Amino acid sequence: MVRLFVMLGLTVLLAAAGCREEGGADGVELPEEGAITGPNTPTPYALEVPAYLPAPVVDAENPMSVEGVNLGRRIFYDTDILSTDGTMSCASCHKQELAFTDGLNRSLGIRRLEGNRSAMSLVNLAFNPNGFNWDGDAPKLWKQAIHPVEDMLELDNDWEEVLRKLREDADYPARFRAAFGIDTKEEITQELTIKALAQFERTIISANSKFDRVVYQNTDFFTEEEQLGADSLFFVENLAPGVLHPGCGHCHNAPGFGDNKFHNNGIEDVASLDDFPDPGLGGVTGNRFDNGKFRTPTLRNIALTAPYMHDGRFKTLEEVLDHYASGGHNLENEDPNITGFTLTERQKRALLAFLHTLTDESLLTDERFSAPE
Repeated sequence: MVRLFVMLGLTVLLAAAGCREEGGADGVELPEEGAITGPNTPTPYALEVPAYLPAPVVDAENPMSVEGVNLGRRIFYDTDILSTDGTMSCASCHKQELAFTDGLNRSLGIRRLEGNRSAMSLVNLAFNPNGFNWDGDAPKLWKQAIHPVEDMLELDNDWEEVLRKLREDADYPARFRAAFGIDTKEEITQELTIKALAQFERTIISANSKFDRVVYQNTDFFTEEEQLGADSLFFVENLAPGVLHPGCGHCHNAPGFGDNKFHNNGIEDVASLDDFPDPGLGGVTGNRFDNGKFRTPTLRNIALTAPYMHDGRFKTLEEVLDHYASGGHNLENEDPNITGFTLTERQKRALLAFLHTLTDESLLTDERFSAPE
């Protein structure tokens, strides 16, 4: 009798479980555990790019949507989700008012310890076809965001913890569904999170500086000093008969004012290619000849992004000009344009004046790039 009772009990339990799977005793289908409801059809995002800028690089693995951009913007500014102690976000080291840099020679993480490099500007990354970061170690923009979350000198978090917070949040699951069409919270992954971040970052386009208004929009004029800086120094190599200047435009030509390539620009005085304190690109490729090479940053908004170089060693643009005028250190992989030159004080002021025309004031307050309410 006891055995029969147990068997009957198991039969009842299995039947009850079957009812739940079928939709319950009343025949109503129950939602899957962790299911997300709401809109799930992303709206394609049309990236606004002036005709005088190149076409953005298309990433077929991460098509942009309105919902994806909005999600990425929210995560970008969210201190509670990204950092271990809830004090920092992407925006902590990429401040809009500083053209998405942080004003430090080397960025500080949650423990206020210095990182290894300066925070690069996030402006106009949509046009970069090559590796990202100073050393090019991230082949895709969306892959760039993996390391800062995990680095103990940056956000010092664990991606599983980030995903737990996102899945348990009252708001984020519906936003992920709207952006990527997912059905359950378990489908919120690291890849979707960093892809959303990249979608937002691709929208940060700077194209309304005085230079743009003068050269492309025909709505403004250079001063005499700014014109001298452009015509006689930045884009032109001949300062005077027999006096040569390498021309900043070799690596910083318009309209991007950066070539998305990697160069040894002569800032390190080392004995050999094996002695760089930071190998840069060489640390990624393993090629000795790439040691000491770093990405050319854009000069757009350069007056706002001090200090300069990958380690922030130069506090001012004047110091940068003095370095290039000194001519580097003649290592075999040094860029051939690092040759040294002489500028008069008037020419130096003119070149600096021109560089200030690359500041895009509208970028600094554009609500599309600001923290969401």
